[in-house]
Amino acid sequence: MGMAITLSDSAAERMRTFLAKREKGIGVRLGVKTTGCSGMAYTMEFADEMDADDTVFEDKGVKILVDPKSLIYLDGTELDYVREGLNEGFKFINPNEKSRCGCGESFNV
Repeated sequence: MGMAITLSDSAAERMRTFLAKREKGIGVRLGVKTTGCSGMAYTMEFADEMDADDTVFEDKGVKILVDPKSLIYLDGTELDYVREGLNEGFKFINPNEKSRCGCGESFNV
């Protein structure tokens, strides 16, 4: 089976809404950066153009772009949009994640 990144229905709906309101861009760029107590943190931003080495996934009408360095950490991840109490936001459900720091901002594999 090939590499995959998927969206829950609620995440896809939220992203389609954000992209439509923004009125430009080709999709969403997901990535990983080095930071925090546990080593890595997820990144997510609008993508206006595709880089030559990006891998592109499409799920539920949303294009997801990932650079090769991040892809090894994100393979198999599902992005969800959740409401927890007064907070709401995107949540990465990553099978590669071994642990998370106490503040929830970073993880390691």
